[in-house]
Amino acid sequence: MSDAPIVNEFNQGPISCHAFNGDRTELAICFNTNVLTIFRKSGASWTQTSTLAEHDKPITSVDWAPRSNRIVTCSQDRNAYVWTLDGATSHWKPTLVLLRINRAATFVRWSPEEDKFAVASGSRCISVCYFEEDNDWWVGKHIKKPIRSTVLSLDWHPNNVLLAAGCADMKARVFSAFIKGIDKKPAPSPWGEKLPFNTVCGEFSNGAGGWIHSVAFSPNGESLAFTGHDSTITVVSPGTGDIQSIRAPFLPYLSVIYLNESQIVAAGHDCAPHLFELKGQQWAFSGSMDAAVKKADVGITARDTFRLMDSRAQSATSADTKVHTHHQNTINSIRPFSGAPGNVEQFSTSAIDGKLIIWNAHSISRGLGNMHI
Repeated sequence: MSDAPIVNEFNQGPISCHAFNGDRTELAICFNTNVLTIFRKSGASWTQTSTLAEHDKPITSVDWAPRSNRIVTCSQDRNAYVWTLDGATSHWKPTLVLLRINRAATFVRWSPEEDKFAVASGSRCISVCYFEEDNDWWVGKHIKKPIRSTVLSLDWHPNNVLLAAGCADMKARVFSAFIKGIDKKPAPSPWGEKLPFNTVCGEFSNGAGGWIHSVAFSPNGESLAFTGHDSTITVVSPGTGDIQSIRAPFLPYLSVIYLNESQIVAAGHDCAPHLFELKGQQWAFSGSMDAAVKKADVGITARDTFRLMDSRAQSATSADTKVHTHHQNTINSIRPFSGAPGNVEQFSTSAIDGKLIIWNAHSISRGLGNMHI
């Protein structure tokens, strides 16, 4: 396996969200519009196969259930759809979800068992959706208190019951999303034992404030990592009572995942994925995954020089203000690509520059010298 990241350029505009199917042969991408585009792997490239255009406004999030092969999307139009592939026609059939929200839906994720999913929204609530056999529809049950602003991100605990949320009220919270008749009683965990729906199992702040852009449970579910707009990553472990907040000297991170119990990758406005590692009992920044080589300024004309001075307040030869990374704009999503939970071997990132890049996790340690604090 090569250490070099695999760069996919679709040239269809900024990517707002992406998701792969179970065997990674198909890819769903939204190019910041109301249309979801499905691609199929074709050699070293991707071939467009379908467009799903049921939403009226831009799609904000997508998730693809690996086993049931169902896609769920949510949008600024306050709706969510579950898409099911019709084997006879090879067309994707949408089913509207009864979210009952009056603001934009912002984020969606299937639960580990794929029997329900959660939709975050600007309505200061989370809609936990499950299928009602009697009525043949997906219906949402709301988690509301004590959320006081837009919910920006979600992540499911491995037990299929607990749900973490990052909010614009500068808090990360862990809730119980237990649905009677669907979920089995979970085993006791550091987050609690009695877990009726909407139980608040934890509420955390990174100390300095800022929106909580992304949340992620550790593979064993005993810790939670979250990123704030104040350029911090915070890791909380309720079992030990330990809370560590690492302030990185970089721009804010918008997405975070665990590679394993001792490694976290985060990415955002700095255009490159960064590694954080557990060393002993302390989490610390280790380095950048991106080893892109700086390119020399070739063929810079006087017109280019004045255009850069006007748009960026910089000269064409100003090397310290250029983006010398594979991504040329903000990374807004990180998703596991290969490996098992707790041992991610590859992960994918998508960004506003319209690129989707697949990175090899095992190459991180070889590239830690590429960034200096």
